[in-house]
Amino acid sequence: MSGGEIAALVAAGAFLMLVLVLAVPILRLRHTVDAATRAINDINDRTAPLLGNVNTTIEEVNTALGQVHTTLDGVNLQLAKVDTITGHAQSVTANVANLATVVAAAAANPLVKVAAFGYGVRRAASARRHADEEREVRTTLKQRRKAARAARKAGQATG
Repeated sequence: MSGGEIAALVAAGAFLMLVLVLAVPILRLRHTVDAATRAINDINDRTAPLLGNVNTTIEEVNTALGQVHTTLDGVNLQLAKVDTITGHAQSVTANVANLATVVAAAAANPLVKVAAFGYGVRRAASARRHADEEREVRTTLKQRRKAARAARKAGQATG
């Protein structure tokens, strides 16, 4: 055996040792990969029904949203009708306000005159009543003074 053959034999032995040393971690890595594959398959088996349920739920939500959309369209139609009614009511209110202004303007002048006349009549009646009362009071006072003078004169004549 020559030196080159021995070196090749040593290199082959070292390569064999390297392969044997690396074989153990590679085998362990294979078990890890198998466990990860089983876990992924298990997750896949469990999520498939969940995704089916999610799809069913999404379909039901889409159906409900379609119904809500239809309902909102109906509400919008009703709101448009209410807007029209409100516009007509506003027009009627404006017409009634204008009519009230015209009636108030037409009736205000005669009503003011009637109110002023009524006030004047009440005032005159009150003044007349007070004048009658004052006349009675004056008459009573005059009679008392005359009686007092007469009593004094009678008292001086006797005394």
